[in-house]
Amino acid sequence: MDLPSIACKDALVTNNVKLIAYNYLACALFRLPIVVKLTTMKSMSMSRSTHLRDQIEEEIATGAFKPGDRLDEVSLADRFGVSRTPIREALQQLSVAGLVEIRRHRGAIVSAPDPKRLIDMFELMAELEAICGRLAARRLLPDDEAELKRTLEACRKAAELGDTDTYYYENERFHRAIYVASGNGFVAEQALALHKRLAPFRRLQLRVRNRMRTSQTEHESIVAALLEGNSEAAAARLHSHVAVQGERFADLIASLNRVAAE
Repeated sequence: MDLPSIACKDALVTNNVKLIAYNYLACALFRLPIVVKLTTMKSMSMSRSTHLRDQIEEEIATGAFKPGDRLDEVSLADRFGVSRTPIREALQQLSVAGLVEIRRHRGAIVSAPDPKRLIDMFELMAELEAICGRLAARRLLPDDEAELKRTLEACRKAAELGDTDTYYYENERFHRAIYVASGNGFVAEQALALHKRLAPFRRLQLRVRNRMRTSQTEHESIVAALLEGNSEAAAARLHSHVAVQGERFADLIASLNRVAAE
């Protein structure tokens, strides 16, 4: 191939590359509002489905929906005034958490909790909490300390008012603050994931007589150990706080049985 031909070919390739680049840029510019809009819509959808999940989760925990009940998408959509899409997303989230089974030809069914599996999950949760507490006592930062004190005070107020719903959400923030304070992102992720799976059962525990006040007393003891930097005491107290053993396990099973029977 002669030099003029090579030069012409190089010029053609260069022009094509420029043309592709210009076209890509133009497409990107024209698509940008659409992408932003779709992203915003997706975010709103996820927020709505998460809110719906919390509402359905609460009704499962309190027995409004019993094990074996069918969760009809159409009925739920009508009831909450939404389309079926966020309902379907909420049910999928509950399925991942083990609260709902998605069955072929039947749709979503409220799961019947297996006591052995529950105790296994709480056992692991206690170990993860202990690890987070041990690390947090050594690595606590001023921001971590402030968040712990804030959530501890919020839990105290809710406990004094006997407000189990507020206590439940502040309790979640309290434990999340400890996970973050551990300084170990991976352990914190695992702890948070399992915490979410056990959330409805922990919520049910709070309805056991005097459990909320006992929980708050345990929180205060845990925070004291963390602020003192006593890693072993923090780990032991968190393990004991979360572990479902003896009377506490019997109370949980009794509560589950009552919910199923009502």
